[in-house]
Amino acid sequence: MAKIRSVLYDQKVAPYVFVLPFILTFLIFFVYPLITTIKMSFQDVLPGMITPVGLKNYQKLLGDKIFRTAVSNSLLYTVWTLALLIPIPLVLACMINSRSMVGKEFFKAILFLPALVSVVVAGTIFRLMFGEVEGSLMNTVRGFFGLGPIKWLKVRETGFAAMVLMALWRWTGVNILYFLSGLNNIPPELYECSEIDGANVWQQFRYISVPLVKPTIIYVLTISIYAGLAMFTESYMLWAGNNSPKNIGLTIVGYLYRQGWEQNRMGYASAVGLVLLMVAMAINLVQLRLTGVLGGGEK
Repeated sequence: MAKIRSVLYDQKVAPYVFVLPFILTFLIFFVYPLITTIKMSFQDVLPGMITPVGLKNYQKLLGDKIFRTAVSNSLLYTVWTLALLIPIPLVLACMINSRSMVGKEFFKAILFLPALVSVVVAGTIFRLMFGEVEGSLMNTVRGFFGLGPIKWLKVRETGFAAMVLMALWRWTGVNILYFLSGLNNIPPELYECSEIDGANVWQQFRYISVPLVKPTIIYVLTISIYAGLAMFTESYMLWAGNNSPKNIGLTIVGYLYRQGWEQNRMGYASAVGLVLLMVAMAINLVQLRLTGVLGGGEK
């Protein structure tokens, strides 16, 4: 026992002991499933029967119109969430962080509260809000303007808008906290000096806040890309299942779920999952390159 303790407390061994739980978790829950998924993507997997099929699953993907629809929906959803969930929280964070802001903690709590709501509850609430009946919230709003009720979740444009609004409602507060953490690291003397030089609020935001909070923006951008491409539960709850009208809410993960669990095509679902992984990695690598994180030298 004493020998084991002496080894564990050795300065050369101790660092490896501390990182061992992470390494084991990474190998068991990421590397092993990834290798298994790659192997299954070249197979036709049925209960009690596994048949090698080579590139058949990937060839089928190329001609799968529903898969292309799912990819298009996921990319469009990601673009819209990036366009809304980065600039809006950043501006709100700057407003909350300003010295003249009253009730900062109150607004932080109120804006963060939706993130504590379960996605199941949030999806159910928004499904009722965008319901077809005249008494639903959105149709009631239309009624105030003398307009008749519409079927919000059966039309591509309005159904997609409901998904994006739900994401905006749930994650704005979280991104505000990310940006506030970055803004709090900016020395207040910079703003004071800029005021002396005659800089207005817009100039302070453009030339001080945004450049110095860039690492946080890149972080939020990276996780938002992944979250957008991996979105599934929100769509599933909004349409009370994985079968939205004309697949207007079908995402890549939703299509993977349909093929793997609903239709029991695990080999084909594995190919879909690997394509999703490659798309997410490619997009993130491109944005990290464009933002200077990769290939930027010492800077």
